[in-house]
Amino acid sequence: MRKAWFFHERGPRMGHKFGPGGPGFAREALRQAWRGGRARRGDIKYLILDVLATGPRHGYDIIVELENRSNGRYRPSPGSVYPTLTLLEEGGFITGNTVEGKRVFTITDAGRELLTKKPAGADSDDDDGIDLRGSALKLGAAVMQVARGNDATSQQKVRDILDGARREIYKILAESE
Repeated sequence: MRKAWFFHERGPRMGHKFGPGGPGFAREALRQAWRGGRARRGDIKYLILDVLATGPRHGYDIIVELENRSNGRYRPSPGSVYPTLTLLEEGGFITGNTVEGKRVFTITDAGRELLTKKPAGADSDDDDGIDLRGSALKLGAAVMQVARGNDATSQQKVRDILDGARREIYKILAESE
């Protein structure tokens, strides 16, 4: 009991697991980066309306469809989808009916009109389906293979290639800003 209190009192400033200083923070930040992050605030309503424009769905179907459309990089939480469905229903943009024990949502004409007024860039899946994560994982596997079993000369060559690739990526980032 004393130990738990001690760790809690020391908190993030002392480098423990509580808050941004702890190891869990970095792991979660990486997980978000690989997953594609989150939709920007307010974008979830447009994503939901876009799914419902293809036909009526219940909440879980909407979550699965959003994940499928992003090739697994974005999966909204039920805590963001269901409250948004309630707000959209209260605003008259969708209707909800109970069918076979499940709440099924359908887009209304007002919802279709709101969808046409969607701001540019309000989608989290506008990346043309390019899977950077898969490429990065393949690259990492190849690098680890060299790191485990090759001589220092091969490892130095791979290190030089990686350093050059990193510089090129930063150039691309600088051009896009």
